[in-house]
Amino acid sequence: MESFLKSIERPAYRMALLACRNREDALDLVQDALCRFVDQYAQRPREEWQPLFYTILHNGIRDLGRRQAIRRCLHWFGIGSDENGDGGLEHLRDPHSPDPEHAAQVSQAYVALHEALTRLPFRQRQAFLLRGWQELSVAATATIMGCSEGSVKTHYSRAVQSLRQQLGEHWP
Repeated sequence: MESFLKSIERPAYRMALLACRNREDALDLVQDALCRFVDQYAQRPREEWQPLFYTILHNGIRDLGRRQAIRRCLHWFGIGSDENGDGGLEHLRDPHSPDPEHAAQVSQAYVALHEALTRLPFRQRQAFLLRGWQELSVAATATIMGCSEGSVKTHYSRAVQSLRQQLGEHWP
């Protein structure tokens, strides 16, 4: 269990950070998802852990988005305050990179990718992160996102097409 949690922590943080764009919120989302997963699903078979964890994280991200939308609405009416922060993948650079030029290129690519991902609609971004980065199956992604496998394929395809157009020279 411990090795699974360690392996999932950093990718989950990246996903949460891309979704909410706030370091503290992303850390809270991951910590909450890890705790809920251990409390509720630790006894499940190991092959179910990854989809279950990402379902929990996905739901947490969606709930946070809803809460923030309500806060923005209340703020617009002069009630409460807007707590939008900033954080990006550029803070996740490898500090041990031996080549400064390569590190600068990687940093620029991360910034470009982060900006491109934030412009994607929520469902496309989640499909891309789950399929492309986490390498989950279409079926597992559909379960996590609560939609059909066909929807996952459509969202993923549109996300890739949009990212190719937006990233241009940064696209591998």
